[in-house]
Amino acid sequence: MKQWRFQTGLTLVELAVGLGIVGMMLALGVAGLTRWVPNAQIRATADAIQSGLQLARAEAVQRNAPVRFQLTTGVTNACAVSATGTSWVVSLNDASGKCASAPADPPSLPALPDGSDPYIIQTRSAAEGSGQVTVTADQATVMFGGLGRVTPQPADDIDIDLTNPNGGDCAADGGPMRCLRVVVSIGGQIRMCDPAVTLANDPKGC
Repeated sequence: MKQWRFQTGLTLVELAVGLGIVGMMLALGVAGLTRWVPNAQIRATADAIQSGLQLARAEAVQRNAPVRFQLTTGVTNACAVSATGTSWVVSLNDASGKCASAPADPPSLPALPDGSDPYIIQTRSAAEGSGQVTVTADQATVMFGGLGRVTPQPADDIDIDLTNPNGGDCAADGGPMRCLRVVVSIGGQIRMCDPAVTLANDPKGC
């Protein structure tokens, strides 16, 4: 009587095919992660800038006094106000060279705050998730008055563009990056938009 022997385990061919499939899946995963991380950094930075602008506007209305949002090169006392800064400071007075000052409330109105103190309300460092994000703004300082409008009134909306060159070109230029823009209108409204969205009446478009 003939006896059958059943083979257990994997053949060399099966193992090679399995490893090839796993390698392809890992390669696809790494490529997706490589695109996801720079895009996530753009989104986190745009969200933070939008939040800082909204805070400055809300404080201006609450205090019935001018409050400024400033893009800065950092949040130490070596900081400078810059239209390409990835850190920011919300304060009553100019925070140049004083970004590490302790938060301080100004004297009660009608007394005017001392101009030597920036009266910082809040700061955010570029180290908090901005990574390699590049910021390009129409102006480094956006000041809101007691009615929530931008003051002095600009000639047009203020655009703050965010890109990540290390991740490639923006989608609007055919690249993989979902670059974003934060727009401050003359009336003080603040919104985030995507320059790559070109459909008319799409709320995500710029």
